[in-house]
Amino acid sequence: MNSRQRFRETMSFGQPDRVPFFEEGIRDDVLKAWKKQGMPSGVSVEELFSIDRRADIQPELEPHPDLTKWPTERSDLAALERGLDANDPWRLPAGWTEFVHSPSRYENAITLRVHRGLFQTLGVAGWKRFEELIYLFKDDPELVQAALEIQAHFAAQLMQKVLSDVEVDAAIFSEPISDNNGPLISPQMFEQFAKISYRPVLDLLNRYGVETIIFRTYANAGILVPVALKWGFNCLWACEVYPGTMDYEVMRREYGRDLRLIGGIDVDVLRQDEETIRREVELKVPSLLEEGGFVPLADGRIRDYVPYENYVFYRSLLTKVVSGDF
Repeated sequence: MNSRQRFRETMSFGQPDRVPFFEEGIRDDVLKAWKKQGMPSGVSVEELFSIDRRADIQPELEPHPDLTKWPTERSDLAALERGLDANDPWRLPAGWTEFVHSPSRYENAITLRVHRGLFQTLGVAGWKRFEELIYLFKDDPELVQAALEIQAHFAAQLMQKVLSDVEVDAAIFSEPISDNNGPLISPQMFEQFAKISYRPVLDLLNRYGVETIIFRTYANAGILVPVALKWGFNCLWACEVYPGTMDYEVMRREYGRDLRLIGGIDVDVLRQDEETIRREVELKVPSLLEEGGFVPLADGRIRDYVPYENYVFYRSLLTKVVSGDF
């Protein structure tokens, strides 16, 4: 099986030859450090560890750089709308035409990033805008809703351009809305506002038959999962999770096959000793593999504090666990 076939079979609770071995991408600074620690030169991480490649399509969802002010009053909405033109050719990834016509494009699982999250969609990149937005939620919710409607219309138009060119295997809604204590707004407020910008894209994905809809969260977003399931999400990818929160085994018991899972391995464990890594993988992975609908993966990008020999051990152990040879 190729990467795409493994992913689709896994997400449908089928019978893949093995689950996909994905990686979030190893940064250049990590590779530089690893080569000093003994990583062979002239060979990629994917080749060394049989990692499945994933084509991750990332259209440009930011407003045009000419937009310099996020809406704080209704007169700002026209500028926002001008800055979100789905017909701008630069919004499609570089090399898009070549990718669309590549005969090998469907050998790898294709994921499409369709949403940046409620706060980032509304311009939050620091404390000042966050504080401003929290007041707007309370003082002028109609303005926030109007801004989200503009964004939603734009995102649906842009994603339709992508989906008319390629068949994707999963769509990713990224939602960095939480810290280790939970979401920064209540589930009720999340449902009131986020649904406005989610719904048109979700409807579009349904029309195009995209089967795996991923809710990609950060830190402790557990109380938002029931809301996401109600809207039609069927896969959770929890990143940068604090130990003891967002437990995948607990979630599988609670939601069953309604919720596929990606991730689940604490990336910070990989900086520790082999026995700690072994406990993490062997405690969390086998039972979820047996139930299906699960892609084991570290819950964050590998940093240069992870020694190369630890990564080699982790990959070797994961391979053994997946094959049942441990």
